[in-house]
Amino acid sequence: MQVEFIIASIILLFIFGIVHIYISEKRAKEVRRRKFLEEWGKIPQREYSNDELEKISRYFEYQLKKGKIKNPYIDNITWNDLDMDNIFAYINNTKCSAGEEYLYYLLRTPVTEQKMLEERARLADFFATHENDRVNLEVCLWQIGKTRKFSISDYIDLLITLDKESNLKHYIALFTIPMGLFLMTVSEVAIGFVIMLFLLMWNISQYYKRKGEIEPYLTIFSHVMKMLDASKVISKLKIAEIQPYVDNIAEVQRKFKKFRFGSSILMSSQRVTGSAAEMFLDYIRMVTHVDLLKFNSMLEEIKQNVNVIDDLVRNLGILDVCISIASFRESLPFYSLPNLEETEEAFIEVKNVYHPLLKEPVANSISEKQNVLITGSNASGKSTFLKTVAINAILAQTIYTSVSTLYRASFFQIYSSMALKDDLQENESYYIVEIKSLKRILSHRDDKIPMLCFVDEVLRGTNTIERISASAQILKSFSKKQVICFAATHDIELTHLLENDYNNYHFQEEIKENDILFNYELYGGKAVSRNAIKLLNIMGYDKKIIENAEETATHFLKTGEWRI
Repeated sequence: MQVEFIIASIILLFIFGIVHIYISEKRAKEVRRRKFLEEWGKIPQREYSNDELEKISRYFEYQLKKGKIKNPYIDNITWNDLDMDNIFAYINNTKCSAGEEYLYYLLRTPVTEQKMLEERARLADFFATHENDRVNLEVCLWQIGKTRKFSISDYIDLLITLDKESNLKHYIALFTIPMGLFLMTVSEVAIGFVIMLFLLMWNISQYYKRKGEIEPYLTIFSHVMKMLDASKVISKLKIAEIQPYVDNIAEVQRKFKKFRFGSSILMSSQRVTGSAAEMFLDYIRMVTHVDLLKFNSMLEEIKQNVNVIDDLVRNLGILDVCISIASFRESLPFYSLPNLEETEEAFIEVKNVYHPLLKEPVANSISEKQNVLITGSNASGKSTFLKTVAINAILAQTIYTSVSTLYRASFFQIYSSMALKDDLQENESYYIVEIKSLKRILSHRDDKIPMLCFVDEVLRGTNTIERISASAQILKSFSKKQVICFAATHDIELTHLLENDYNNYHFQEEIKENDILFNYELYGGKAVSRNAIKLLNIMGYDKKIIENAEETATHFLKTGEWRI
């Protein structure tokens, strides 16, 4: 009776434990569901360290290194010029590493295929209008989680370079106890016991040596398992609109069937529960090396299926990304779907386009088939407008979204030369850095894909005479039918020298009651106002300095000669 009571108590405790885990997991999912509903359409508040952004960029770098990126991509100079890390952070509402890394990759690889963009729009539209399906999918993706120090691509690279270890000593370890027992039966028990004890000590020392070596690699095994587990749950959601992706994932599941089989003996060692059962299993692992044998088997499977893992990341990533795109659109005051065309002659038309990161942006419009030269005073909005058009061009060809009421344009390759700095490591002056940056753009002007490029204050790193003469020739060299160059400058002389090759626009300001006011609106034609000397007056400079400066400027404008 007492024995039966103990057995019944153990069974009840076991059932209670299972029910408790089930209820806890269900409650956690409900909490997460409510959180995702609250976050929908809101700007993510997370800040990223440089190390985090470096990690996130590794998937893109991996694809680039493997030669898998065919179209012109957003290079580092353009990415940094446009503060695209901040644009990425603004859009990034992804729930797993695959989504986060794929979003970064996607923003750096504008496409020139309408079909691909329309598919992203289809998914985003579906997630925007089917709340329950969207949140169920988000919960699955959230359960995969995000890697910490390294990206998925980094881990894969590490695994590929890891040499496969011989299983011989692990097989010896597996049969240590049977061997010891056998020796005790054919020789003196004491001698057999000593030999078995020696073998066990050797097993344990070899176990911890190898376990320490493979510990870093177990992270990717664990993450791949989480992706496979989540994929299995996603397939059970029965969402018809994502079925092609579910089918692709099912193929990955099939190829990783051997990888998954028996993996718990290895992966459970990653969980520290403190339970008696887990401690017992730890001793079994130390003595038999069964988890090390499974590691070698799983390592071989990973090496043979590197491309399959890439497929898994891509399929999970695009689903996660398209949910983020839909949420990003919801956060905007207005947006439009781009109208993109394959053309030989470059053109762009945008209406009420604005910068997504500004709290109170001023929308502007422009329609051009020719190069654009923008003049205006400091802080009037020239650089911001260049960035606004460039960012919209990237968003149009990546997430198929423009923060404007209309965006019509050619499919472009996109380059900029704007926020450059001296390169101290390479011992290069600002001017050297600038001419290298411009040369890289010029080298692509004859490519088949039309070019959209942005240049802010061309050749500002050299003297006036050479700057104007060289700037005019460089900007003139962009005068091709498949190129549109947006250039901002303070040099009014360029508006005259390039009037046959560039259409002129300007920003202006108003001096009022010892204050300078900007409306940040784009106007046609050349800038006619000058405010640098007026600003000296507003800032309280000596009147004599201001009067002499005005006189010097007026004399130069009349005679073309400088006199102090």
